[in-house]
Amino acid sequence: MRLALVLAALVLAAAVPAGAEPLVIGGLLFSDEAGGFVIVDGWGTGTVEDPIVVVEEVIEPMPITLIVRGFSPEWGNRLAASHPAGFMLKKIVVNRTQYIWNSYDHELQLVRGTPSDIYDGLSFGQGSEVGRPFLSDSFGTGTMQDEPRDYLTFRDGEVGPGASASFQYVITATSGHDEFYIVQDPNRPLASLAVGGRDPRG
Repeated sequence: MRLALVLAALVLAAAVPAGAEPLVIGGLLFSDEAGGFVIVDGWGTGTVEDPIVVVEEVIEPMPITLIVRGFSPEWGNRLAASHPAGFMLKKIVVNRTQYIWNSYDHELQLVRGTPSDIYDGLSFGQGSEVGRPFLSDSFGTGTMQDEPRDYLTFRDGEVGPGASASFQYVITATSGHDEFYIVQDPNRPLASLAVGGRDPRG
């Protein structure tokens, strides 16, 4: 089984456009090819006790998209939940921009640019209590929206330039998804430019 997962990951890696630097973690492939950030490390198996950890450095002050490949019932459910596929994800995000973040959003999409809905089977563990509440070390409040899209917002905190934030939540699916997207939006107040920086908007 382990050999099959490795071979599947290698096939997925070969399908990634040239120039991308995908990282295989726990048998899933994570890619920063959409731009705006760089994956610098990763480890884990996806269980509650040993989540898949993805370390990212955000370099552009805009929404970024993490691409995940190989998530399916064949890959399995690493959680004590009823969904055919599921895992615990921990994201460590380093702020390499010149802005202070005062909230951080995460959205699941099965079709890029289209919010995930109830019909596609992809969710932040909808219908399960595993891994909840969703946590962050930098933001005091996390809220979730199941409908009409799968959306997490972390707020009541801030992350300055050079600092990092961690987020932990579950992702589940009721069917196979060769590719899905986690759109992340580090939000900032209008006056959040760090002292000494230059606002590119003039």
